[in-house]
Amino acid sequence: MIDNVITAIDRVAAEHPTRVAYDYEGKQYTYAQLKDGSDRLAGFFAETLPDGQPIIVYGGQTFDMVEVFLGLSKSGHAYIPIDTHSPNERITQVQDVAHAPAVIEVAPLPITVPDVQIIKAPELHDAEKTHEPIRSLQHAVAGDDNYYIIFTSGTTGKPKGVQISHENLLSYVNWNISDFGLQEGVVSMSQPPYSFDLSVMDLYPTLVLGGTLKALPKEVTDNFKDLFATLPQLGLNEWVSTPSFVEIALLDPNFKQENYPNLTHFLFCGEELVNKTAQELITRFPKATVYNTYGPTEATVAVTGMAITQEIVDQYPRLPIGYAKPDTDIFIVDEQGNQVPPDTEGELMIVGPSVSKGYLNNPDKTAKAFFKVGSKRGYRSGDLATMTADGMIFYRGRTDFQVKLHGYRIELEDVDHNLNQVSYIKQASTVPRYDKDHKVAQLIAFAVAKPNDFDSDMKLTQAVKAELSKMVMEYMIPQRIIYRDQLPLTANGKVDRKALIAEVNH
Repeated sequence: MIDNVITAIDRVAAEHPTRVAYDYEGKQYTYAQLKDGSDRLAGFFAETLPDGQPIIVYGGQTFDMVEVFLGLSKSGHAYIPIDTHSPNERITQVQDVAHAPAVIEVAPLPITVPDVQIIKAPELHDAEKTHEPIRSLQHAVAGDDNYYIIFTSGTTGKPKGVQISHENLLSYVNWNISDFGLQEGVVSMSQPPYSFDLSVMDLYPTLVLGGTLKALPKEVTDNFKDLFATLPQLGLNEWVSTPSFVEIALLDPNFKQENYPNLTHFLFCGEELVNKTAQELITRFPKATVYNTYGPTEATVAVTGMAITQEIVDQYPRLPIGYAKPDTDIFIVDEQGNQVPPDTEGELMIVGPSVSKGYLNNPDKTAKAFFKVGSKRGYRSGDLATMTADGMIFYRGRTDFQVKLHGYRIELEDVDHNLNQVSYIKQASTVPRYDKDHKVAQLIAFAVAKPNDFDSDMKLTQAVKAELSKMVMEYMIPQRIIYRDQLPLTANGKVDRKALIAEVNH
């Protein structure tokens, strides 16, 4: 157990300064470098940034990003990560909500962000080498102070900033390092972008255990040939990803234990782990343990988990998401908010120290999603689930029109809002198509097109997707667009999304 994430990482640097903290395609950075650089950046930030306000950090999967995160936390600032593969509109949307006083350019910003302080990479590099290190951690992020704020997809085109405190993060990290059998010095794959909270599953547990993060940048993961050549060279002990990403790795017949002799842990979150994938992993990696976990960003990465054994795979065609972590209460309620009997479907509610204080600068949405039980915070997940009498939980889908595709949480209304801004579209509605394992396989949009000069629907679709890609993340772009003269309506005059869902999932 640790009592402070920042000092735990510094302690590793003091005791094992030459250990490798981060490895980016063979370029290695030690814990001594991480501490010295983050201390100097913290001193720089303490002098140059307004006290206590959250700061946007723009960059990719690099050591500099981690160094900046730690430097900000040591100087009393939460960080708001934005990935380099985000569309320009995303940066504007986040700032419109966050009102951050500064943006740190670990990578060059592709747009101008007006009326804020911009700290560019050369200033950072100069500060991390020459600035006086911070003298004490008395102003560092602690307790209920925000440690990071991750923006998720939101309705009406406006993303929501989930505030995660040091206390929230500490609850998650202590559970991860105590309940998943991870060893000191663990070598972990670092693949999810830092703007996706799944990245926290490998980032902080690895660092407090004095382990090594092996970065896997998007340029590698997007090229299967490069990916399959790179993965066996990483010497991994721990694999953290969405199930969708490991399903890509499983396309390579060489992805098996004999080529990954030290790989002992698979940790999955972000979307449903299906039986077939778990079975293939158990078969190919007999020395490894496969963990299925579940949790919304609002409750800090994950709040349930369990090892998926051969016995579990044989017993449950649809796998359980595990048991609640020890400091957390999970209960299932009906539409009236009453707890339901065991094995009865209802909405999953989470109460415990990893639950967020709410959405940044959004009191209305906070009031709808969060509640209090005595002094403890609770969160209405919007997820349907069942729970057995002994506390084993099974995910059953969403209560609303929010879905997960490849681990990314997507508000269908968010996609609709942006599609309706496309110059060629008069009206649109987006729906999920599910595969036989109940996972979202595709987003399909139904659209009424404006008059146009395209000689085929295919060319119209190419133009629509090109324009949409400037407004939303790549994973939010529907794979198919079906054109109609009009969309079906409910009795209330709203687009009948349920009818469209039924049509694509007949």
